[in-house]
Order: sequence, then structure tokens, then C-alpha cells
Amino acid sequence: MKRKFFGLLILVFAATGAHGQQNPNLNDVEIHVLPAQGNVYMLVGAGGNVTLQVGGDGVLVVDTQVAPLSDKLLAAIRTLSKGPIRYIVNTHYDADHTGGNEPIRKAGSTIAGGNVAGDIQDAAEGAQIIAHDNVLKRMSKTPTGSWPTSTFLGDDKKLFFNGEGIAIIHQPAAHTDGDSIVFFRRSDVISTGDIFTTASYPVIDLAAGGSIQGVIDALNRLVDMIIPVYGQEGGTLVIPGHGRLSDFGDVINCREMSIIIRDRIQDMIKKGMTLEQVKALRPTRDYDPLYGAVPGWTADMFVEAVYKSLKK
Repeated sequence: MKRKFFGLLILVFAATGAHGQQNPNLNDVEIHVLPAQGNVYMLVGAGGNVTLQVGGDGVLVVDTQVAPLSDKLLAAIRTLSKGPIRYIVNTHYDADHTGGNEPIRKAGSTIAGGNVAGDIQDAAEGAQIIAHDNVLKRMSKTPTGSWPTSTFLGDDKKLFFNGEGIAIIHQPAAHTDGDSIVFFRRSDVISTGDIFTTASYPVIDLAAGGSIQGVIDALNRLVDMIIPVYGQEGGTLVIPGHGRLSDFGDVINCREMSIIIRDRIQDMIKKGMTLEQVKALRPTRDYDPLYGAVPGWTADMFVEAVYKSLKK
């Protein structure tokens, strides 16, 4: 099942672009629902993957794909649960992960009670959107209805929802400066956003505070969190920002590739090579068949981002 949708996901990633640029023709895109484990599901359409947790307390959504697919995304959610959408968690600010924030928020309702319900007239209107504070800062030019309504500044934010603990863990200076991974502890599923993807090289948004070392640090964090089944697939499952449902081996492969490419380019920088000289030597050559075939985030773009990140 892990590889069943890989070809579809490559096409979807290419259509939306590495930084959330939307293809205007999304009429034929369908939302596919894949069970992960426990009460957590992976939803695949256009843009970033969506993670869904369902249960007696309602629905928690991690990322909301692109705006034109909001109706289809909501319909897919309703095939799994008719309960209220209580929380939306944004793993970062890119439009292919936050585009549906406003319509999905409006379809939900915030948990409120006691004095809150009596003092604030609209306390229960709309789901709560949770993200690191840097996500809100990066979304300042988007419509206010899509903004996070609850932000955090520290290393993490914790929830208990649908019978399990949920840890939202900030990873600084990785894909961006506002990335979070979401760990569903009882279901043993981690949603990574664009910190980890199987559909391309890691996307490093330098303008938004991303760095190659931050990506590697985040992948190391994921490796430490994952508990695999010895000698076989399984254990902790990982829902990437783009690509197929993954496990320990997939994350290890991505981490090792990232470290090797970083070290190669770092060595070239120490030798005084320019960016064009580094590109000409193709330091990603042996990995390009696996990671380099996605328009919107090419091997050259990855090499350039790593080079500029290390030159800082």
C-alpha cells in the first residue's frame, strides 16, 4: 500500500509546485483516503498531504491542501467522521498546506465552555487553527480568515484529543523557520509537513529561514522518535508533506542522502568552488533518479539552496 499512490503523488506535487503555486486546473483531482494506523488517516489530493485524526471528541486536521479543493477535502473528511472539526494544525505557512484553512475552519467549531462561552460571543464559531508563531508572521499577506488563531512560541504545544496525547513540536530553520511535526502518541503516527518528503529532495525555503542543517536536525529528531519493527516494515508510521506513507527506513534514507549531499557541497565550498562549478559537478547525480524528477524543485535548485545555506 505504501507505494500505490507514488506515481499520482509525483504528478500532484508537480502540479502544485514546491512552494504551493497552484495549477488552475484542479477539477479532475480526487481526494484519496488512506488509513495510517490507530485513528489517524492520510488524505492525498493536490498540494500537501493532509493528516486526519477522528474520534468521539471530533476531528483534528493537519494541513488543508489548496483552496480550490476545500469542498472535496471537506467531503472526504465527512466520509470518515460527521463529528465537529475542532482543530486545524498548520505544519508551516506554504499555500499548498494552508490554502484551505478558512473554509475548513468555518466548517468546524472551537471547543469552548464555562466562562469563555458566556464572555465571547463567537468563541465556538470555527475550528481553532494552531501553528508556531512564525507561521502567523509568514501569512501576514494572506486573508485574515486563514490565519492561525492559536500560536505558540516555545519548543512544543501539547493537546489531549480523541483519547490520545498529541505533541506539536517546532523544528527551527528546517524547511522554514516555522515548521512543526505532529506526533499522535497512541496511534504512533507522525505528520511531518515539508520537513520530510518522499516526492523530491528536501525543500529549503531560504527566504523563510530554512537551512540544510535544520532539515538534517529535524530528520535526526524524527529518527529518534520512530520505533520500528525489527527486520520488517511497520512500527511508527510517518505521513510526509508530499509522497507516500512512510516508515523508519524511508526517513533514514532521506536523512543519509541529506547528510551526504551536505558534506559533498561543504567540501566543494572549502575548496573555493563557485555555485556554478558545484552545479557542474552534479553532487546529487547518484540520487537524481529517486529524488530529482519533480518539476518545481529540481536537483539544481536543491544544490543551490544547500550551497547558499552553507555559505551563510
